[in-house]
Amino acid sequence: MHLKSLTLKGFKSFASATTLAFEPGVTCVVGPNGSGKSNIVDAIAWVMGEQGAKSLRGGAMSDVIFAGTSGRAPLGRAEVALTIDNTDGALPIDYTEVTISRTLFRNGGSEYAINGTPCRLLDIQELLSDSGIGREMHVIVGQGQLDAILHATPEDRRGFIEEAAGVLKHRKRKEKALRKLDAMQGNLTRLTDLTTELRRQLKPLGRQAEVARRAVVIQAEARDARLRLMADDLAQFRETLAAEGADESALRERRLEVEGRLAALTAQEALLDVESQTAAPLLASAQQSWFGLSALRERFLGTASLAAERLRLIGPEIEDATESGRDPEALEAEAAGLREEEFTLGRRVEADRSALAEATSVRTEAERALAEEERRVAQGIRSQADRREGLARLAGRVAAARSRREARAAEIERVATQREDARTRAATAQREFATLEAQVAGPMRESLGWTRVTRRRRRGWPMPTPLWSPCAIRSARVSASVPRLPPGSRPCASRSHVAMAPARCCRQGSRWE
Repeated sequence: MHLKSLTLKGFKSFASATTLAFEPGVTCVVGPNGSGKSNIVDAIAWVMGEQGAKSLRGGAMSDVIFAGTSGRAPLGRAEVALTIDNTDGALPIDYTEVTISRTLFRNGGSEYAINGTPCRLLDIQELLSDSGIGREMHVIVGQGQLDAILHATPEDRRGFIEEAAGVLKHRKRKEKALRKLDAMQGNLTRLTDLTTELRRQLKPLGRQAEVARRAVVIQAEARDARLRLMADDLAQFRETLAAEGADESALRERRLEVEGRLAALTAQEALLDVESQTAAPLLASAQQSWFGLSALRERFLGTASLAAERLRLIGPEIEDATESGRDPEALEAEAAGLREEEFTLGRRVEADRSALAEATSVRTEAERALAEEERRVAQGIRSQADRREGLARLAGRVAAARSRREARAAEIERVATQREDARTRAATAQREFATLEAQVAGPMRESLGWTRVTRRRRRGWPMPTPLWSPCAIRSARVSASVPRLPPGSRPCASRSHVAMAPARCCRQGSRWE
């Protein structure tokens, strides 16, 4: 085995890339104290897989990275590459020259490579241990190791000799195999416990599976009944909605009719308003005439009373005047003129009275018609408000029916989701039950023993029914429904049913089956 070269970059005191070429023979590195001679040996041990920081004379693995000086900054990684001449085939690899490299970063990450190909530390250790130059085979003797060997106890010396002789690799493999066996034994123990627990849970699981199947059937029946009820409710709601739609159409027609009548009454009211406005001047004129006639009547009465009073007072004078010679015809003519004027005034008063009575009757009729129209308009407004309230109630009932229908649809969807979940759980339970049967079947076959099974088959004896068979599982499922055994009888399981048979029917030879 010949080391051809060693390349160091960023390893301890080797900040720059440094390559040491080793010629055949003995190579000595000479230098003063602190020049880095031991760092070369540490680099060789480190690239061969050394994992102990104390073995490399450091406190932590990151101490092998160049820490920097006053004139140079520290580096972020350390890299060492060792080239080995393999022309003699000492290393079990198809290369005449093997380069092993190792890189360590400040963050703690490390990389290993063989001829530039990334690999594991275990690959490098196995490659070197097969050739006898592993990191624990004492091919590198550092400071203090020789003194430890000389002062070692016989047991420690035996360990050193075994490591140097290459026994360490086989011991490591033995320890690894023993660890695997211990882990396998632990797994077997766990498997045994699991088998026991599963065997104990088979009957409850069978009952649970039967209950789950019955629950699925009951849920399906309940779902169908609920769907039928929902369908009936939906049909009733549709009929109610159709009836309410017809009522709404009738109410709309009635509303249109009332609105038409209201429009006609409004037009009639406007016409009456126009007529009232037209008759207002006539009424005012009649009232003015009435007031004027009343004033004339008062004046006439006053004049008549005054004339009577004057006539009473001047009666003697008239007699005197008559006697004195005043013409009686003139007096009669004057009296006739006064009577004529009184008659004219009376006719005018009667005419004004008739006009006033007519105007008053017209006004009264107009006021009565106005009150009637106002009453009809108020009634129409109340009817319209009632129709609007009825329409609002119908709209609320329609909205409630729609919300109930949406709730029924949501309930149907939820029931469908529950059905799918129940199917999924049932399928999962079936798969788990099948897995448990398969897990229990393997250990039970081993527990029965294939030797005894083979011996029974060779002798032609009937095979016993295993606990994991479908017949035994069905027997466990229906064990709750099987009546008590009569004296001298025991259950006999078959593939299709569970029957009661006397004990003598199951005896063959000297064995019970």
